[in-house]
Amino acid sequence: MRWPNLVLEAKSLACERGGRLIFKDLNFTVASGEVLELRGPNGSGKSSLLRLVAGFNLPSSGEVSFNGQGSRSENAHYIGHSESVKPGLTVYENAKFWQKFLGASEPPLLSAFRLERLAGDEARLLSEGQRRRLALSRLVAVVRPIWLLDEPTVGLDQQAVSDLHREMKEHLESGGLIIAATHVGLGIDAKRTVQMSDLE
Repeated sequence: MRWPNLVLEAKSLACERGGRLIFKDLNFTVASGEVLELRGPNGSGKSSLLRLVAGFNLPSSGEVSFNGQGSRSENAHYIGHSESVKPGLTVYENAKFWQKFLGASEPPLLSAFRLERLAGDEARLLSEGQRRRLALSRLVAVVRPIWLLDEPTVGLDQQAVSDLHREMKEHLESGGLIIAATHVGLGIDAKRTVQMSDLE
């Protein structure tokens, strides 16, 4: 699938959490084939911003629009710090669960992040990096135009980072867009950066 004319825009966004203002007056635009990096210290609101864009939370003020419409979670893949891996299920069963949950009927795609040989292993036995790869496999399980990634390379070895770079590049070449919170370079050309600062 190709998306040649996507535009995601944030206008005058503000976010409060627990009565504390996390960020305010945030504006940015991301279009097809572009990466936006979110940089800043812990507590500056990078994860909160991703959840606002995903449509999971509402901003205190301002708005997020996608192609002129309100932000909708079905347009986006959100991969946060919690891998949402079910420890009692095998790798294959976890992948199958997420494919069904996300609306896909095809067999799980485990090859993108080299999970085939782990298909029968229970998720509770996986290393941190293997759990992260299993979570990232949702990106290719169902095609969605927006990828929202919170520190996506944490826990990954160099081969897995290379796998992620490949999938990100293919997504961008198809016209998708990516917003990623990161403390390190993603290894792909990010022409846009939002520098977030802790208000405390």
